[in-house]
Amino acid sequence: MLRAGLIGLPLTGKTTLLRLLSRQNGGTRSTGGRTTEPQVGVAQVPDPRLDVLAELFEPQRHVPATMEVSELAGYGGAKSLLDVSEFRNADALLHVLRMFRDEHVPHTAGNVDPVRDMRQMEDELILADLAVSERRVERIRQEQKKGKSRKLSEEARVIDQCRSALEEGRPLRTLTLDAEGSKHLRGFSFLSAKPLLVVLNLDESDVSDPDDAVERAGLNEMLAGDAIETVPICAKIELEITELPAADCAAFLDDLGLTDSGLDRVIRASYHLLGYISFFTVGEDECRAWSVPRGTSAQDAAGEIHSDIARGFIRAEVVPYDALTARGGSHTACREHGEVRLEGKDYKVDDGDVINFRFAV
Repeated sequence: MLRAGLIGLPLTGKTTLLRLLSRQNGGTRSTGGRTTEPQVGVAQVPDPRLDVLAELFEPQRHVPATMEVSELAGYGGAKSLLDVSEFRNADALLHVLRMFRDEHVPHTAGNVDPVRDMRQMEDELILADLAVSERRVERIRQEQKKGKSRKLSEEARVIDQCRSALEEGRPLRTLTLDAEGSKHLRGFSFLSAKPLLVVLNLDESDVSDPDDAVERAGLNEMLAGDAIETVPICAKIELEITELPAADCAAFLDDLGLTDSGLDRVIRASYHLLGYISFFTVGEDECRAWSVPRGTSAQDAAGEIHSDIARGFIRAEVVPYDALTARGGSHTACREHGEVRLEGKDYKVDDGDVINFRFAV
């Protein structure tokens, strides 16, 4: 499951976004028992292909892929996030950036300035990571006194590169490392190294032309990084959409010049940023979507369903979504046309694969 941490200054719309994303799945839950206590919500990943498969197989239930989103109650700056496993272990950070103006919701700095707020949050992430890197350097030094090793030397080399970038004011997501260095970097759980999705919380008047709003705010250069994606939403409009009957939502969006909701765009952008894909399992009991990083092996994909399936993996029976739906959901017809493949454990799962795993108990 993809995991994301919501960050941002106070009164930007983080809590509203968390509630909107998780409302489809029964709200949020508290992790309990901690001073820094995050709220955790689970959002369903929109995928029309799952709906088509459900129509074909008429299962007792169909289950979409999910995405876990966490938000820290209150605001203690980026350093406070380091004490919360949901943020240290997040696959990506979702920065909710305020671009709306509302006299009833005053900005803590007195005025709305997205460039200033974006820079402040980046600086906080960098400073938090600097503190982590300094502690890591001290630990490495203590370990090296007991005896040097190649692993410690490599770790020290990567930490030095990270510290240099951070001291220059560069977030670690902009750092280019070799394969071994990248592996070490992932183990450090640096916040500024995580891919960043900037959620632009717009005024209602800017929804029809978000590019113009970004240009007027002077954000173009700041949002141009390789490991940054942006998605515009208006939380106020999203709240209105949730209160409408399903049949009226499309017409409401069409009136605004939109083709889909901002919530769907946030989830899809998170998938794209991290290179996630979906595969499907189908049957009379259940049709289900599963999310995995692109390049995941068939055996690891089986482990997403159950560790026993991965452990006893024999073969994966794979048919592309397009082929299966074109044959009316008939695996028999797909076999007759040579569209069903038997793949081994190292097969790289493709987006839209419909898979039946064969395994030994």
